[in-house]
Amino acid sequence: MTPGADAPSPRRRGRPSRTAGATGPDARTRILEAAREEFAERGYDKTSVRGIARAAGVDAALVHHYFGTKDEVFAAAIELSFEPALVIPTILGGPSEDLGERLARYFIGVWENPVSRAPLLAILRSALTHEAAAKVLRGFVLRRLLERIAAELDVPDPTFRAELAASHMIGIAILRYVIRAEPLASTDPEKIIAMVAPTLQRYLCDG
Repeated sequence: MTPGADAPSPRRRGRPSRTAGATGPDARTRILEAAREEFAERGYDKTSVRGIARAAGVDAALVHHYFGTKDEVFAAAIELSFEPALVIPTILGGPSEDLGERLARYFIGVWENPVSRAPLLAILRSALTHEAAAKVLRGFVLRRLLERIAAELDVPDPTFRAELAASHMIGIAILRYVIRAEPLASTDPEKIIAMVAPTLQRYLCDG
């Protein structure tokens, strides 16, 4: 027998080890869920790839394998909360005269859901104090949300209009969910939607 024949094969550099329960879609889902929790609890600055991996029960190399850098994990965690691929077709697919209401209902609904609200709070707070987090959030909002909405708007300056709509909704999120200013913080969500929808409609659709 050749010496060392029973020894395990050396691991390749740069690739995560394939341990049971640490690969495949389930591992990716665990990483994303752990990332949302870590960002929610620790904020952007204090969250690390190693900490996310530890919370997900995987090797840090696997996090890099799926997502690359911490910024990319951060962007994926934002997308997990907003699910633009599922929701944007619904927002854009209905009658144009109701676009403002559909957008307001979608946005408020995301924030009213406790599961998605916690990581979004951390993301928003981090973006207000850390440029790296703000850059990721801007990129996501611009590429994944505003550009897709603006592309469907048959009005002058569609991107500018979409940014105005986003600024309006983000302002509401800061006052209602971060600062918790009253009476906005305790107002019924349906009342907010009813009052905000016409403004969003004007931003997005009025010529």
